[in-house]
Amino acid sequence: MKISLLTWLILSRLGAGLFAAETAKRPMIKSSVFDWSQLTVVATKAGERRQVFNGPTATLDNFSGHITTLRPGEIAHAPHRHPDEEMVIVKEGTLEVTINNEVRRAGTGSIFFYAPHDLHGMKNIGETNASYFVFRFVTAKTPPKS
Repeated sequence: MKISLLTWLILSRLGAGLFAAETAKRPMIKSSVFDWSQLTVVATKAGERRQVFNGPTATLDNFSGHITTLRPGEIAHAPHRHPDEEMVIVKEGTLEVTINNEVRRAGTGSIFFYAPHDLHGMKNIGETNASYFVFRFVTAKTPPKS
């Protein structure tokens, strides 16, 4: 399917505008302390998840943070791509991290970064639960999701 450059520009700006309108509805994240014991634990098929925050800040269109815990041998989801940047900090356990088909091992304290559109995924390869913090950053330069 071919679309004209003008159509593409209009649609991409419309998508960005819709995203901006959506984030404008959410309150701005302000300086805060997020107490681990107060975070709601949601069971998943692979372990559990704690949502920490998700919304605009003074300098970011959107900033989200959550903590995932995977049982041994589990993955949170299939490898995927997205237009925003993502940073992961391993709280405990051992993960197999794949970035664009390159496989690395990440243990407690490891930090890794996913650049926009890089294919990435994680698997708990340890014998105990693995927990990690995920932070995603969306700015005015982040293209709309395709």
